[in-house]
Amino acid sequence: MTLSATDIIPEDWSRWSNSKPVPISPLNSGLTNRSFLLASDPGRVVLRWNSPISAELDLNRSAEEQALRLADSDGLCAPLVYCDPEYRYLVTRYIPGEPWNQNDSTALTKFARLLRAIHQLPRIEATLDIEKKIAHYWESISPRSEFQTILQSLRHAVQPHIEKANTLNPGNTLCHNDLLTENLICGDDGRLYAIDWEYAATGDPFYDLAVISDGHALTQDQQRQLLSEYLQRPASQSDCARLAHWQLIYSYLTLLWYAVQHSSGALRTPQIEQEIRSRSRTLTAQLAGAGT
Repeated sequence: MTLSATDIIPEDWSRWSNSKPVPISPLNSGLTNRSFLLASDPGRVVLRWNSPISAELDLNRSAEEQALRLADSDGLCAPLVYCDPEYRYLVTRYIPGEPWNQNDSTALTKFARLLRAIHQLPRIEATLDIEKKIAHYWESISPRSEFQTILQSLRHAVQPHIEKANTLNPGNTLCHNDLLTENLICGDDGRLYAIDWEYAATGDPFYDLAVISDGHALTQDQQRQLLSEYLQRPASQSDCARLAHWQLIYSYLTLLWYAVQHSSGALRTPQIEQEIRSRSRTLTAQLAGAGT
């Protein structure tokens, strides 16, 4: 379906643009948000319409705004233009650049530098409590879901890894929590930027590292390099074990995220059902081979 400018431009556009913005093109969005490149006054901006199931996905839009303002002050994200007080949409400046390429010779070094900078920002009140997030996701999954049995079985298997990860965490920091390819831009200025901070919260910084390692399918060598670059010292066995626990936890949360989408009807397709089955099999095998 082709959307008209009326469907795209918010009715209160005058709060952040001196002239009515004009849509240029849709942008690659997440599976639920919709994003558009616009011509406006103050220049090209990105308009993101937020997911209609933000509550089910346990998204804290107020926390996202806080984190964005902190990151903006340090030049780590697309500069914030306007945040709708009702959290329906968000406007940021457009950063010209290319997607992050993990095979570039300096890619992991730049990523580690960005991550350290994010984790050095002031913490926000919103926290990533894994057990509460799991419980919240479960509230949004239909008890009649065909995936109920396997998801519950995996929940019990993941629990010891949550407990172990918590004991290995010496302190929480502000985290982005969703640094996947679509949320990273290598700007034309040579800097790496993080966008879409909708999962931002205070938590264990190794969760961010787990998202990166799994989300980008880093090899074992790349994971160790990333750890060493981030820690600015050789990664220890304890560091690697801590990362491994968080990778399993992240895999389970991702699986639940798909299950929530499926139950809500937002992504009820054969492809999503296959995605859930495939991820369930993979995580089952990983947990069977992992110690605690």
